[in-house]
Amino acid sequence: MTTASPASSALRNLLAALILGASIAYGLGAIGRSLADAVRQTHAAQRTVTVKGLSEREVAADLAIWPLTFVDTGDDLSALQHTIDAHQAVVKAFLKTRGFEDGEISESAPAITDLFAQQYNGARTHYSAQTTVTLRTARVKLVDAAVRRAGELVERGVVLSGGYGGGAQYFFTALNTVKPPMIIEATQNARKAAEQFANDSHSHVGSIRNAQQGLFSIEDRDQYTPELKKVRVVTTIDYFLADD
Repeated sequence: MTTASPASSALRNLLAALILGASIAYGLGAIGRSLADAVRQTHAAQRTVTVKGLSEREVAADLAIWPLTFVDTGDDLSALQHTIDAHQAVVKAFLKTRGFEDGEISESAPAITDLFAQQYNGARTHYSAQTTVTLRTARVKLVDAAVRRAGELVERGVVLSGGYGGGAQYFFTALNTVKPPMIIEATQNARKAAEQFANDSHSHVGSIRNAQQGLFSIEDRDQYTPELKKVRVVTTIDYFLADD
């Protein structure tokens, strides 16, 4: 058997050490490059901008509810009931004259108060009755016209509680019909805001990181035209930013 010389053994050991060192150096270099890429990606991922997009619409109310509440007094319950029935008939006739139908009109039972049973009242009349006839209709424009003529009821002896019909309420119930286009508009407006910010910072807008749709609000356009509503929504969107 041939025995390797000390010189050849040393040479092999040196080559093995060089190969191992080169492998370690390459591995460390690859790790370093990966870490550098990760740092750059993390830094890029942290570059975001948060913007809000607004969408508003003016819409007409599609439902009106008008409770016409009136008060009657008397000392005899039977006579008081006749008065209530007569005034209910007057209110219903007034509404029908204004173009409404029976299916849009409902009546509540009168709430009768024994005034003599109340301490320190000092009332001179025994009974008080509060009665409500409620109009519920989608014909909003007719309601607006009828409210302006509510003084006719007072002329016919109907004592309206709360004034000449100021209690009419108007609602917009078709929110689902305007939601999709409003969300699109709010998102587009948010994108425009992000693009303006990106232009100012010499970058461009990337993909969406996070998005939140705000709640829809419905309010009167103003205190004088409650039959007109303002629908509003604000979306909040986070966009990634990238260098140009």
